Amino acid sequence: MTANPNSSNKELSPEQREGLLKILSARFEKNMNRHQGLEWANVQAKLEANTEKLWPLHEMERTGGEPDVIGHDNKTGEYIFYDCSAESPKGRRSVCYDREALESRKEHKPKNNAVEMAAAMGIELLTEEQYRELQQLGSFDLKTSSWVITPASIRKLGGAIFCDRRYDTVFVYHNGAESYYAARGFRGSLRI
Repeated sequence: MTANPNSSNKELSPEQREGLLKILSARFEKNMNRHQGLEWANVQAKLEANTEKLWPLHEMERTGGEPDVIGHDNKTGEYIFYDCSAESPKGRRSVCYDREALESRKEHKPKNNAVEMAAAMGIELLTEEQYRELQQLGSFDLKTSSWVITPASIRKLGGAIFCDRRYDTVFVYHNGAESYYAARGFRGSLRI
């Protein structure tokens, strides 16, 4: 994966900002089933009032996540974005679960891990519940799989969990946290 030239200052140029908003607006309008009852003008106003959140959205887009609004939290007023790419984002695959798992590998180490990548991007890994919520909006990960937040009790024993969709069913699996595969990445969420 190529380095993002803006990763140090985490600020988008006016051209990048405008381009990102166009992409997000077009995706929003194309996929109204994901956010029924919501209007893009309100989402855009929220984004323009919270420009520091544009960089994480840009990172989600840059790594192949195709972020889109999947809901609105009436209590906080926040819009909720998830990675909505058909398959686990290409720029976030072949990663183990976390730093501890990465360091435990003696050879053939992956280049990164899901937990730290998400943190560096300013997003959260999806939980199992959020992953299942996403699958209500379409069919995702029919060929790939995605790490999800692993309960501490499982992680303490060396495992991590991931999800995918096969046979029109969402499956939750386990693996050693140090494992990584070309078809496994992670999906994230961002609240704005």
